[in-house]
Amino acid sequence: MTTLWRWCARYGLILLLATFASLSMNVIAQQPTDEAEETMQNPVITANFADPFILEVDDVYYGYSTGANSRNVPIATSTDLVTWQIGRDVLPALAPWVDLNGSDVWAPEVLAVDDDQYVLYYTASDRASNKQCIGIATSDAPDGPFRDRSDTPFICQTSQGGSIDASPFRDEDGTLYLYWKNDGNCCMMGTYIFVQELSPDGTQLVGEPVQLIRNDEAWEGPVVEAPTMWRHEGQYYLFFSGNVYAGEAYAIGYARCESPVGPCEDAEENPILASDMESRPLVVGPGHQTLLLDDAGDTWLFYHVWQVTDGGLLTSTRQVWMDRLIWTDDGPVVQGPTREPQPAPFTDVEGE
Repeated sequence: MTTLWRWCARYGLILLLATFASLSMNVIAQQPTDEAEETMQNPVITANFADPFILEVDDVYYGYSTGANSRNVPIATSTDLVTWQIGRDVLPALAPWVDLNGSDVWAPEVLAVDDDQYVLYYTASDRASNKQCIGIATSDAPDGPFRDRSDTPFICQTSQGGSIDASPFRDEDGTLYLYWKNDGNCCMMGTYIFVQELSPDGTQLVGEPVQLIRNDEAWEGPVVEAPTMWRHEGQYYLFFSGNVYAGEAYAIGYARCESPVGPCEDAEENPILASDMESRPLVVGPGHQTLLLDDAGDTWLFYHVWQVTDGGLLTSTRQVWMDRLIWTDDGPVVQGPTREPQPAPFTDVEGE
């Protein structure tokens, strides 16, 4: 069973999966004009690359996604954030605690501890509890291979439905934190975004977890998930996705936080990025965001969108889109979703 079908079975939802896009493992970026280095057009990754996370290391951008095409954690690399190439599976072997007959590996994110230590946080099915839980794997390179030899998950809130969508954050003073959600929507329970401090090497939890927000707004539906903490001009912003990930209600919002461990308050203008069904191509279910600064200091929001055929049929492929995020006095504003060519991120690879 694919992750999508498992989710549908859980909630009794029916999706029209009329066509399955070819998962080319070659170069997968669109080049809309002859000036590809200066412009871009969504989607920037056309293959199935759900729950994208982007890490920059030495002028190379590494993208990680939920498992697809027999890869536990697919990786894509780029030097300009526009042209991407799929690489190997960076988590080729799973830990002893993982149920190999369970779900795919979900929502990987990578923390660069130093030049030769990288920690990958991921979600997989725990054989002991039959819940989705969070694991960690380490490598001396951003493109792996990562290894997790643990006998038990790193985080697994079995009494709250499990734990998924881990996301690390380094504050200005160097303190590390990990954000995640309990998987309460698996079991008709509420969902919360949690945070807990990490050890300096990112492999141990410090103190106790803190609840930050929960699904208590209408647009969020049964779930809040996919947390991303971001610091801008001394203010903390907790971005997250809400509602049913497999449909057009899925969207992105944020909360303002007083510190990395809260308290946090949902923005009144949420959601700040939602489906657009007025024009084609249809934009269905934008979500599971990650943020990145380009070399000009501009903020970019990366997220996945369900692919829709020219005939209007929803596929099982989630492609990667990106749009500028503008900081205003009233809060962050996403300039998207965009369909037309637009100026590309500035990546000063050669230091010019």
